[in-house]
Amino acid sequence: MARGKLIEDALTRSVIGAFYEVYRELGFGFLEHPCSLAMDMELQSRGHSVRREFPAVIRYKGNELCEQRLDMVVDNRLVVEIKSAATLPPTAIRQLYNYLRATDFEVGLVLHFGPEAKFYRQILTNDMKVKRHKP
Repeated sequence: MARGKLIEDALTRSVIGAFYEVYRELGFGFLEHPCSLAMDMELQSRGHSVRREFPAVIRYKGNELCEQRLDMVVDNRLVVEIKSAATLPPTAIRQLYNYLRATDFEVGLVLHFGPEAKFYRQILTNDMKVKRHKP
């Protein structure tokens, strides 16, 4: 990858654009479920494949620990975590980071449908994950 080029740049731009479109229409005050449904519709209208409540296996020392449901996976490459509380929980970005750490996904977005539309991008490449687990 060339220095300065973002991983999944075009995909994340498209998802962020969809997020702002949905936010313009719905605004603040809905729970996560309708925001997620609207994001699903908007992303599909933009030609993306969307899997909501994506089942991801969490492993511990190579053993299957449990299954965790990710809010959304777009084009089988991008994890999307949707939050709609007035303030973003302090653990939201770390939650996304842990999802990336525990899976083969490398890029994720937290989309905050709060009083002001905000997004947070998280990257954890698979080569970084391999280094992290070596003794």
